[in-house]
Amino acid sequence: MKNTLWYISLLFFFITLSGCGDTYEYPFQDPALPVEERIENLLSLLEPEEKVGLMMNSSKAVPRLGIPAYDWWNEALHGVARAGLATVFPQAIGMAATWNEPGHLETFEIISDEACAKYNQSLREEDRGRYRGLTFWTPNINIFRDPRWGRGQETYGEDPHLTTRLGIAAVKGLQGNDPTYYKTHACAKHYAVHSGPEWNRHSYNAIASGRDLWETYLPAFKALIHEADVREVMCAYNAYDGQPCCGSDLLMLDILRNRWGFKGMVVSDCWAINDFYYDTHHGTHDSPESAAADAVIHSTDLECGSVYENLVKALQDGLITQEQVDTSLRHVLRGWFELGMLDPDNLVPWSDLPYSIVDSPKHREQALKVARESMTLLKNKDNVLPLNKELKRIAVIGPNAADSVMLWGNYNGTPSATVTILDGIRHKLPDAEVIYDKGCDLVDPWVRTSLYDHFKAANSDEKGLKVEFYNNNEFEGAPAVTLVNNVGISYNNLGGTVLAPGVNMENTSTRIAGTLETPYTGEVVFSAKASDGYRLFVDGKEVLARQGREAAIPTEYIIRAEQGKKYDIRFEHRQTGNLANMELSVFRKELIEFSALTAGFKEVDAIIYVGGLSPALEGEEMPVNAEGFKGGDKVSIDLPKAQRDLLAALRGTGKPVVFVLCTGSSLALEQDEKITMRCSVPGMAGKLRERL
Repeated sequence: MKNTLWYISLLFFFITLSGCGDTYEYPFQDPALPVEERIENLLSLLEPEEKVGLMMNSSKAVPRLGIPAYDWWNEALHGVARAGLATVFPQAIGMAATWNEPGHLETFEIISDEACAKYNQSLREEDRGRYRGLTFWTPNINIFRDPRWGRGQETYGEDPHLTTRLGIAAVKGLQGNDPTYYKTHACAKHYAVHSGPEWNRHSYNAIASGRDLWETYLPAFKALIHEADVREVMCAYNAYDGQPCCGSDLLMLDILRNRWGFKGMVVSDCWAINDFYYDTHHGTHDSPESAAADAVIHSTDLECGSVYENLVKALQDGLITQEQVDTSLRHVLRGWFELGMLDPDNLVPWSDLPYSIVDSPKHREQALKVARESMTLLKNKDNVLPLNKELKRIAVIGPNAADSVMLWGNYNGTPSATVTILDGIRHKLPDAEVIYDKGCDLVDPWVRTSLYDHFKAANSDEKGLKVEFYNNNEFEGAPAVTLVNNVGISYNNLGGTVLAPGVNMENTSTRIAGTLETPYTGEVVFSAKASDGYRLFVDGKEVLARQGREAAIPTEYIIRAEQGKKYDIRFEHRQTGNLANMELSVFRKELIEFSALTAGFKEVDAIIYVGGLSPALEGEEMPVNAEGFKGGDKVSIDLPKAQRDLLAALRGTGKPVVFVLCTGSSLALEQDEKITMRCSVPGMAGKLRERL
């Protein structure tokens, strides 16, 4: 009997040591089992509707199996993005200008540390929403072939070799080197031949020769798969050789899965599967069901969007088999286990990273180091630089000098503090008199003088415009809120705010009305934009009406006004989506004249001009209404004329002029060659170093 008890005790001891003492309701829950076995077990337990629910970025929970909801969509282009506080590094194109592969690895190790710390905090707060997970759709390894492309700032430039090396470093920094778990998932995007243009990317059919495809566009993707073990690949919006990339025989099946043997997950770009069947986009499929089925058959495993909700009907209609769905779902389920998202926290190495490391001094120091390395001195005519710290009076001019948000780039997190270029100069020269003037806008050559001081609210003598908010989108009944605005009309409920206290978040309507008494004879300009749509009336006549996407683009309407005459103005907005956003400006418009500005520079020792571009002008599919820009892209590579004119006026003062150029893409500066410039010109890093 003693021997029997001893044997049982010893057996229990060894079971405990091996970690097999835990009991699990289902085998997939057991971390000790091989991943393949766990995948197959979980797959066998899921119903068809549950499988489909796990194949979209906003994955639905399966409570009966203990699987929580999860959103695969997350960004970390140059720091954890869109999730509040983070260390914000220079934009990707700026980091490319450092040519520092080991430093890039270190940067992304910091980013993944912050990612895990933020994920841990989100779990504690039971927040499983978008931008809270461990799967990052980074890096962007597209080739910056066309310098007009607005998203080129997100890439590592035009060189396939540099793109490959920095892409590998980013992936390794994000995914870690633990033998059991991946720290996070990285994603190689956008596969493939995706280098703009933005305005027609949903219908664009990219064309590249076979040699260009293999020598320019594909090497980085292949290297990230074979050398960095990247766990996700994102297929692009555009078509290639007549097929949408997410449904391409060549790209997806022949090259990615067969030749390269990629076993990881493919995710679609967001709403790219809609392009399959929208008539105005690729229009290659006749229904959402056929689009969803074909994307899965071509091995697009996870959709960013909701077209895959039609997979259940596609199964019923015989457009796809359950085994084809399961093949893709296996790739998705693997991600859950690779990241330890279904395992006990004590098994995952990064589950104890505290939130306090986010934006820590050590991390900020690395961001500063990378920023310093990213800058390039283009020209130093007459050795003007460095400026003497003993200078007494300096003029800092330009639209980017005091703009903090410009410094963040796009796809960004939120830094705890931002030092503008103007702030930095003042800090560096505490004893100097620093004169600041914006001088001009980035593109706009006009001075706009608001006319809100000349409005009387409707049916009132109160200065301003009467604003009525309704808690329905048909102006029915009495307004929920009525107020008078004499500052300027700009309302939105982005970020969970409300248009005004007491106004609903959804299905609202807004009426803005007043009487303008013009103080001069000449042109009065009305500029309006709004989500969903709006109508603008002058003296009861409808003069502007916009619906859908075009309503988000600011549109001007001009009247020839007479001094002292009164004009009744009414602006109406109906909210049909879940976000409301509206702006109405009324102003006098005059061309900028720089003589008064430059007249004050006779006694300055030097002029620092801070210009270039901004993420407000170049970026992803943007509703930008500015001369020289279209859909987020540039139409030409010239520095905008307003800035060229201002630079010419500054040069005419005879003072040393230092040009600090902030841009996410290349700009032609031949006309400004006499100006001393210190800048980072992203996208041309390799060529600039050759010239220097």
